Amino acid sequence: MYSIDFIRHAVAYKDKGHTFMELRNTFGIPPETYYQWKEKLENGYDGTKVFRERKRIIDKEKLKRAVEEKPGAYLYEFAQQFGCTPQAIFLMFKKLKITRKKNPLPITKNQKRNDQNIEHG
Repeated sequence: MYSIDFIRHAVAYKDKGHTFMELRNTFGIPPETYYQWKEKLENGYDGTKVFRERKRIIDKEKLKRAVEEKPGAYLYEFAQQFGCTPQAIFLMFKKLKITRKKNPLPITKNQKRNDQNIEHG
């Protein structure tokens, strides 16, 4: 990735009247790159990338609040609330690192055997 200063300098170098061969030898870029860079600069390119977040049905913050309000709700209940499928809620939980695992009651091994020993013992 080239810096914006490098891009501006290369385009200005060619615009001063230098040939494409001189441009390639000096900056190591082909004519196609020059034309792409020149078009970008003419359209207001300033070297920063524009990150656009996709518009989603499920708002992340609203989902977090919904989970805080009803931590024991099922996926289908959240899906009804947000107008989507339970699978979409599951995938959003995965992205947000929200687990839906419940802590089961402790069960001891050999519980049936222990119950029998107590009855006979």
